[in-house]
Amino acid sequence: MSEIRYRIDPRLLPPAKAARRLHLSLEEFEAKRRALEQIGFPEPCPVTGFYDLSAIDAWLDRRAGIGKTTQKTVALNAQDVVAQRIARLG
Repeated sequence: MSEIRYRIDPRLLPPAKAARRLHLSLEEFEAKRRALEQIGFPEPCPVTGFYDLSAIDAWLDRRAGIGKTTQKTVALNAQDVVAQRIARLG
């Protein structure tokens, strides 16, 4: 008897599970798939047709503005910002 000793969570998901990750039915996902891909949603593997869960999560993080970023956050002085805006008006 072959028993699974360690649980392995698959990284590649069939379209139905990729749809569920987006809280969509498979039919809704298929109807919106091209529009999603146009805004950067990862395409499926050309061999298996499955979607990479890590790529989906990274795409969701980027869309939400969380995760790794290449921009530095700089604190601004409110007085300087106001002075610059007033200067542009006048």
